[in-house]
Amino acid sequence: MPEGWAEKRVIISPDPSALVESVAPRFLSRVAKRVDEGKLAHISLTGGSMGAAVLAAAGRSPRAARIDWSRVHFWWSDERFVPLGDADRNDRQAREAFLDGLDIPAENIHATLGSDDGVELDAAAAAYAEELARFPGAEGAWPSFDVCFLGVGPDGHIASLFPDRAEIQITDRSVVAVRDSPKPPPERITMTRPVINSSKRVWLVLSGADKAAALGLALAGASYASVPAAGAKGRKRTTFFVDEAAAAQVPPELIDREY
Repeated sequence: MPEGWAEKRVIISPDPSALVESVAPRFLSRVAKRVDEGKLAHISLTGGSMGAAVLAAAGRSPRAARIDWSRVHFWWSDERFVPLGDADRNDRQAREAFLDGLDIPAENIHATLGSDDGVELDAAAAAYAEELARFPGAEGAWPSFDVCFLGVGPDGHIASLFPDRAEIQITDRSVVAVRDSPKPPPERITMTRPVINSSKRVWLVLSGADKAAALGLALAGASYASVPAAGAKGRKRTTFFVDEAAAAQVPPELIDREY
């Protein structure tokens, strides 16, 4: 597990629309910088309405067409174990919002297997771990993501790492199966904390008053076992992009008005 993580910072936008328009250009700038340096960029995506909205805004930007997407690889921190193409799948959401509009090789989009691929849940999780291991980074047998996007649930969960469950404690595997998820659908595949926390930048994007308590606890240093969002930490930056409603319990000293 990496040590010496960057301090958590909070960027506040007035409302969800402004929040989306704040994150999308930062995402494109980060990818463009990496690609322009001749390097590969690995990005971990998340599900949820805000994740899709950020991608859709990025897709609308003229800058997206100027990026060499052949040097960018997309992954998902978690996925619902349902049939390919199902509306519940995070990868379908991302494809419709953004990926389908890119000139990107199909092999650069690393989706998990679906429940209709003829494999069981544990085998699908193992297959995703093997796929990650094809691109080992300095921190482990998985890519060191340039940006790892995460949503945060009202209960403080990230990816499919839910409070007070065994998955949040697992550190000896990169990907695990989730059964009886407290949020439907019940079967899921998720990256573990070591993978998330070996990312260079963890960007948590959340909006709404129902997220305020979870955000406040995450920033106050709550136990990651009970508030998984508290345990999400990038090696270079850990940034919470939030709207005013979600920021009700943010200490003023953590608000970053420069980034």
